[in-house]
Amino acid sequence: MGTEFLECLAMAVPLRATSSSWLALGAAYGTAKSGTGIAAMSVMRPELIMKSIIPVVMAGIIAIYGLVVAVLIANSLNDGISLYRSFLQLGAGLSVGLSGLAAGFAIGIVGDAGVRGTAQQPRLFVGMILILIFAEVLGLYGLIVALILSTK
Repeated sequence: MGTEFLECLAMAVPLRATSSSWLALGAAYGTAKSGTGIAAMSVMRPELIMKSIIPVVMAGIIAIYGLVVAVLIANSLNDGISLYRSFLQLGAGLSVGLSGLAAGFAIGIVGDAGVRGTAQQPRLFVGMILILIFAEVLGLYGLIVALILSTK
């Protein structure tokens, strides 16, 4: 029974393929949260709308990380895939997915507060961008781990 359970788990293709969809939730949250900050800020300072769109763009980039890993996983699927390879793919999807979820949450919160703060004090813009970069790097770390796991 133990071997059958592991083989069944190894063939759970939807689990491997959709594990990277966690970061789509992070990207959506980052976009929505930053968008509410932009909407609130645009009432006070409409000339800053285009400058304030940076958090939304950075949140969208996170979703691309998941697309890359999902394509790598999908291209390596075949009938004779080993249990070891299946768990590597699952780990790759989870690493990019969960790190992207965290990065999206961080970008959303920083983007919302940063855009509103920049409308009141323009000197905060550079600090907001630096914090957004640090938040984006969380997703990039997950992508790097996923690429390492996918190429083993």
